[in-house]
Amino acid sequence: MDEPQAKGPAMARHVETFLEMLAAERGLSRNTLEAYRRDMADLAGFLTAQGTNLTDADSGALRDYLEHLVKNGLSPRTSARRLSSLRQFYRFLNAEGIRTDDPSSVIDSPRQGRSLPRILNEVEIERLMLQAHRHSGMKGLRLIALIELLYATGLRVSELVGLPLSALSRDMTYLRVKGKGGRERLVPLSDPATESLVAYRPARIVSLGSKASPEGAKWLFPSRSGSGHLTRHRFGQMLKQLAIEAGIEAERVSPHVLRHAFATHLLDHGADLRSVQQMLGHADISTTQIYTHVQSDRLKSLIEQHHPLARQQPKKGR
Repeated sequence: MDEPQAKGPAMARHVETFLEMLAAERGLSRNTLEAYRRDMADLAGFLTAQGTNLTDADSGALRDYLEHLVKNGLSPRTSARRLSSLRQFYRFLNAEGIRTDDPSSVIDSPRQGRSLPRILNEVEIERLMLQAHRHSGMKGLRLIALIELLYATGLRVSELVGLPLSALSRDMTYLRVKGKGGRERLVPLSDPATESLVAYRPARIVSLGSKASPEGAKWLFPSRSGSGHLTRHRFGQMLKQLAIEAGIEAERVSPHVLRHAFATHLLDHGADLRSVQQMLGHADISTTQIYTHVQSDRLKSLIEQHHPLARQQPKKGR
């Protein structure tokens, strides 16, 4: 990238001194410093086209620059990162006495919104389930129980792998789960989840054996880890391997993605938001409402793809 052109060599020296300060005080990598350099060059190019420069730019010029970024398709997240770069630069100019003010101090950060959760559709979930049921032996029974239980309950992965045996009701139809902040909730189990646990329980006792941690006996999914139960990391690995076997991209699948799928699919089939909130263990219903946005986006996409009027092409003039 070209060096900033405003005020020629003097302005270029200011940018270089700024980068040297970042390297010395914050230990930034070469790639990160180059990103700052590109940000300054891009801003300088815009300001030059507007008849000003890096040293003399006021807050209005900087706002115009941020609007320019949005108009050119940069995401709010990227715009916010650019704003962070220029804020640091103008603080530096002010601290060095090159400017007597900081024009970036009155600029608000772009609203980044909230990213929508990734989910798997019901066909993909079915493929994961079918693939899990192809696994045999004690490990297969454990994998089936884990997958059925996660999709049936939407538990957080830490809640799932850390379930004590005492969390399971005697008839295996619900779980007593202690979530964030020590809040306890009852989570009902689907018939497939109950059936998978009935099949897994004998295998669990055998799997304890002599190699299991002494603490393992109290966990629903014991292991030889230091905690005595299956770890989040190991379950994540198992799930990604299962995805590959089922022909689904591994990067699209994680325990949290199955939690999202649980909530979204419930709403798709008519569950009310308050019930979903309780099952997910959300303290605030606004956290659960993100799934209504997922629904809206999916419905919009379906309409655009399948509604006859959405597909209708405008007639050409005669």
